Amino acid sequence: MKTKKHDTRWMVSVALMAAIVIVLANTPLGMIQLPVIKATTVHIPVILGAILLGPSAGAILGGVFGICSLVSNTMAPTLLSFAFSPFMSTTGIPGALKAIWISVGCRVLIGLASGWLWKLLERMKVNQNISLLLTGFVGSMVNTVTVMGSIYFLFAQQYAQAREVGVTAVWGLIMGTVTAAGIPEAIAAAVLVIALGKVLIRVFRKMNIGMAGIQVI
Repeated sequence: MKTKKHDTRWMVSVALMAAIVIVLANTPLGMIQLPVIKATTVHIPVILGAILLGPSAGAILGGVFGICSLVSNTMAPTLLSFAFSPFMSTTGIPGALKAIWISVGCRVLIGLASGWLWKLLERMKVNQNISLLLTGFVGSMVNTVTVMGSIYFLFAQQYAQAREVGVTAVWGLIMGTVTAAGIPEAIAAAVLVIALGKVLIRVFRKMNIGMAGIQVI
C-alpha cells in the first residue's frame, strides 16, 4: 500500500511537471529575454523533474517537450521546421525519422542526462548548490548540442539551402548558434535550476516523493 501511494505521488508529480512543460511550450513564458537573445525555458522543468523524480521522469518530460516542439513546428512551420516535424520532411520517410529524432529523441536525452548526472554528483557527495548548477548547465547544453549537432549531421544540405549559404558554411553557423544562444541559455538554466531546485528539493523531501523520498524508477 505504501509503495502504491508513493507510485501514485510520483505519477502525479510527473503529470504536474508535464503540464508545466506544455504551458511553457505554448506561451510566451517559455522564453526569457537576455541582453542578446531570447532563451528558452521549456527545458527547465525537464531538468528539475529529472533531479526531483529521477532519470525516467526526466525522459518522460523530455518526450513531452519534444512532442510540443513537433506539434508547434507542424502547426506553425518556420524556415527550419523540416528538422523538427516529420510532416515537413523534404526527403520522405528518412527525413521524417530524422526529424522525430531531433524534436523528440534529443529532448528525451535532456532528462536522461540530467537525471544520471544528478545521481552521480550525489554519490560523489558534491555540494548541493554546485550539483544543481552543473546539472542545470549540462542539461541545457545537452539540448543545444544534440539538436544543433543532429541538424549538422542529418540535415546539413537542407539547412544550407534554408539559410541560403554553402554547405561548407553550415558548421560555422551551427557553432555560432551553440556559442551565441546555447551558452547563455545554459547559464540562465543553471541559475533557474539552483533557485528553484533548492526549494523544490525541500518540498519533495517533506512529501517523500522522488529522488528525495523514494526509490525512483
